[in-house]
Amino acid sequence: MKQYFAWALTLVCCIACNDATKQQKITTDTFNNGQINISVDESFKPVIEEQIKVYESTYPNTKIVASYKPEVACFKDFQSDSTRLIIVARGLNKNEREYYESTLKFIPYYTNVAYDAIAVIVNRKSKDSVFTMAHLRNILSGKKNITAVMDGKNATSTVRYLQDSLLKGQAFGANVVAAKNSEDVVNIVCSTENAIGFVGLSWVGDNYDAKQQAQLKTIKLALVECTICKNGEFARPSQATITYLQYPLSRPLYYIVKENTTQLGSSFGNFMGSERGQLIFRRAFLAPAKISFKKRLSNIKTDD
Repeated sequence: MKQYFAWALTLVCCIACNDATKQQKITTDTFNNGQINISVDESFKPVIEEQIKVYESTYPNTKIVASYKPEVACFKDFQSDSTRLIIVARGLNKNEREYYESTLKFIPYYTNVAYDAIAVIVNRKSKDSVFTMAHLRNILSGKKNITAVMDGKNATSTVRYLQDSLLKGQAFGANVVAAKNSEDVVNIVCSTENAIGFVGLSWVGDNYDAKQQAQLKTIKLALVECTICKNGEFARPSQATITYLQYPLSRPLYYIVKENTTQLGSSFGNFMGSERGQLIFRRAFLAPAKISFKKRLSNIKTDD
């Protein structure tokens, strides 16, 4: 009987320890301590790496492990328990909100923290670097036989945006080829005189990045028709043209988090929307969505 009692007591202790361990795994991370896995749309990689670097340097006891992948893979990861935050180019749609409400009993929080653009890039030797929207549509549909390079034919936010906005759901032409990722798009255009590439602005628009500046010796950002301008103007992707809606291929940058407490995922998302996070987007030449930074001229009087 004593042996049975001892065995039962040991079993209860083991169960309690396992439950405690599970609970600890759930509640361990906070805004300044712990580790979290996140999934990020690969087209935002350069700027999100900067966000993570600054956050981890501010809170040295945190570790944010980011996996960079196509947009649809990020949403697939979001359905697993190991991923509580994703960074993508759209929020949740109605079906997704209903799904998470039924499975989690609450709707994950999502908000846009910046605005990005899909840059159209061409080789420096290319004769054509000015495009109307109709011209781009003809290239992507295959009516014009020019090699168009994207970061994958399926599942990326770039592909989804261009197919929805320019082609209105139509299929890409046979001239559209898939690169491995955004960096590969840039490399292909660098070495191919007649190719046109589509890539997130943070890969080619950072004036402080030495590698990107070196690449601009072999590629250039094309001018695209401003659809709201009255005088037939064209614009390159930049912080200013995104802010004033002059560049037509602009898109939001969202984070989506499924935490109903203030843990590391929510805290990192809040950081991107805070003044420091918004300044990082601004320094990367994206357009901050939460805070408007304005330059004001002032006169400072000095006594002689």
